[in-house]
Parts: sequence; structure tokens; C-alpha cells
Amino acid sequence: MARPKITLYVDTVSPFAYLAYYVLRHDAVFKGCDITYVPIFLGGIMHKCGNVAPIKIKNKDVYINTERLRWARHFSVPITTGMPPDFPANTLHVMRALCCIEARDAAAADQQQPLLTKALDEFYLQYWGNGAATHRPEVLRQTLTGLFGAAEADKIIAESATPAAKQALTTNTDRAFDSGAFGLPWMVCTDAQGKTEGFFGVDHLGQVAQFLGLERPGEAAKGGSGWKALL
Repeated sequence: MARPKITLYVDTVSPFAYLAYYVLRHDAVFKGCDITYVPIFLGGIMHKCGNVAPIKIKNKDVYINTERLRWARHFSVPITTGMPPDFPANTLHVMRALCCIEARDAAAADQQQPLLTKALDEFYLQYWGNGAATHRPEVLRQTLTGLFGAAEADKIIAESATPAAKQALTTNTDRAFDSGAFGLPWMVCTDAQGKTEGFFGVDHLGQVAQFLGLERPGEAAKGGSGWKALL
């Protein structure tokens, strides 16, 4: 029987994409799944859908900040209580760099995406955990240098400015939109029988687990409070 599959589309500007990413990476519920992470540009999705950023909606701008902290507490996700610098920051250059890193994993035919997940772990931790301005050029380079060394960081930054990198991000963003995305986190899931459905929002992880036939922890289990909140 085939293993369940999840494709999670991400942009480091989205706190809820970060929450979903962290849960998929760390929660034992998803250990039996093949998970693929795809960097996209959230601004592109919002434009294509004619969607309005929650931060621009009166009252919702306050509510989503409360909501992200609630889910972070439920699933023990490290997150800053304050908003990161310049939020919502323009992450175009960050996401193009992540596409270049994604391409390195693809060239190595490594479906575990070790380079991309290493980079996403760090960029999410720095931006949403530590409140670092990773979208600023000097912090972007500093973060990449810490991950891969100065020479490779400069190479990634140079590559991210090429037409190929720009097209890679556009292609990923179009792929997310074509699969049904209108915001993040957007997850496309395929169960063991080959049935595929899309799910939006960290608050729908319970439905993801149910659709994929995954066993969720009991209330007393570690992380159980988060899963209880999803019921």
C-alpha cells in the first residue's frame, strides 16, 4: 500500500504556513507520510485570487495575531509574541533563494529535501521565532551564510536574481493556484488509495489526518491538547 502524501506550499511571511510546516515536520502523527515542501510567493497567490490580506481587514488583523499564538501554544511551536519586522514583509528574494535551494535537492534526486528543509527550518525560526528581518538583504545573506557558508550563500543569492530562479518561483506559485490555493497554508494530500484533496489552514490538520487515515494522539499524549483543539 502506498504511503500517504502531503504537498505543503509555503512562504516564510505566513505565520500559519509556519505553524503547519512545524507540525508536519515534528509531530509523530505525520511520520508515515511522504511530505514535499514547495516555496511559493504568497503575494502572487493573493493577486491571482483577488484575495485581501487578513492584516488589511479591520478586526481580523487583531484576531489573526491572537489565533497564531493560540495554535503555537497548542502545538508547542516556538514563535515571537510580537510581530516580526516590517510585517507583512516582501519575501520575494527569500522565496527565490529557497527555490534555488529546492533545485539543488531536485538535482540530487533527494525526495527528503534535506537542503530545503534545513533552510526552511532556519528561516522560519529566525523570522517567526526570533523576529529577525530575514527579508532584508544583509540578514538574508547572513542567514544563508550560517546555513551553507559564505561562498555558497553568495552563489545562491546570485542565482536567485536570474530569470531561471524567477521563473521557478512563478511556476511553483502557479502550481499552488492551479491546485486550488487561495492563501496559506495550502496542503494537497493523497491517501493510500490514490485519492487527492486540498486542505486550507492549520486548523484543518485534523481533517488532513482523518483523510489520510492517520492515527491521532489521545488527549493525554504529548501534543494531545493541540489535536483536541482540532476536533
